[in-house]
Amino acid sequence: MRKCEVAVLGLGLMGGAALGALLDAGVDALGFDPIGPGSDRGSSHGSCRIFRRFNFENPNYTSLSDEAHAGWIRLQSESGQTILTEAPVLEAGRPGSAMVASSRAAAIAKGRPDPMLTAAQANREFPAFSLPDDWDVVVQDGGAILHTGVVMTLMRARARDRVIPERASFTPHHDGVSIRTDTEEFFAERAILALGPWLGRALPQLAALLKVTRQAVGWFAPSSPESVSLGRLPIFILDRGPDDTVYGFPDFEQRGVKAAPHNHGPVVGPDDWGPQASDGELRPIGEALAALVPGAAGPIIDRDVCLYTNTAPADRRPDAGEEFIIDRWPESRLIVCSACSGHGAKFAPAIGQRLARLATDPSYQAEPFFQLSRYSRFA
Repeated sequence: MRKCEVAVLGLGLMGGAALGALLDAGVDALGFDPIGPGSDRGSSHGSCRIFRRFNFENPNYTSLSDEAHAGWIRLQSESGQTILTEAPVLEAGRPGSAMVASSRAAAIAKGRPDPMLTAAQANREFPAFSLPDDWDVVVQDGGAILHTGVVMTLMRARARDRVIPERASFTPHHDGVSIRTDTEEFFAERAILALGPWLGRALPQLAALLKVTRQAVGWFAPSSPESVSLGRLPIFILDRGPDDTVYGFPDFEQRGVKAAPHNHGPVVGPDDWGPQASDGELRPIGEALAALVPGAAGPIIDRDVCLYTNTAPADRRPDAGEEFIIDRWPESRLIVCSACSGHGAKFAPAIGQRLARLATDPSYQAEPFFQLSRYSRFA
């Protein structure tokens, strides 16, 4: 039986970052995942995610973004690969949009100039847009396209022979965690479960607090290619009303404009990846582009599906839901990480450090808004 100090089950962005942090600290760690880089499964798949310095979801995320940004820049410098491609982030919404107001407040609290623009100013500066005159708009600097496909490949390459590319099951014990693959048995002093949409299946007691949803993603052939190129079109997030938010990227890959809803699609299981996004699922995205970003609107030229794993609202502290779970599992040597609710990728270096510390420093606790104790059943 092979032994190690820490095992990491699940090597998406969060698990990969945790394994990297452990190995960098000299910890004897192993990672387990049958899915390799470039796969179309897992919450981290695909070529890109949005990096934002100021986050409407939680004002406390600003310091987390700063920490993560330093981690991405360090990885970029060490690898010589492009991890972040700088791009402003435009956020716009109907008058009184809480999303826009929260992002604006976070930027001002950090000492940045007020990022507010009028819709007319935004339309002039970024000709692909046709935002209504009464909409609220902010444009935050420090944003970037996060090249997640590159990151996933780098993480696996850096871990080298510390990755076991097999499906693994685990059994907690009072003194550690046993792990079994099809070919070998392992024993770890502690184990990090970074299983994304599969976490509720691995820990059924947690399943009631997690909701996995199907999210359709499309790439659109722009009607005005010059207006949506990198440097002309910002990353954008458009708040059209309750549970009706659309985000998108400039055409930085010459693949069209990637756009998708940032809301809760239909509830699915962790293995429910098919079928591909349908024309019907993508139609509302196309309609939003036609109305608000006409330069980006056009025929669908590619499509994908991703899964969000969303947390339920907490009942022991103010919380609208969709906070992450980064904590020790009660009465065990397990550490859990998941439910990044569609907005966690950007934070992976910072979350990886937290997971590594939870596994190696008994005195360490993650921030209260990440802890299981925010729910009565775990208090």
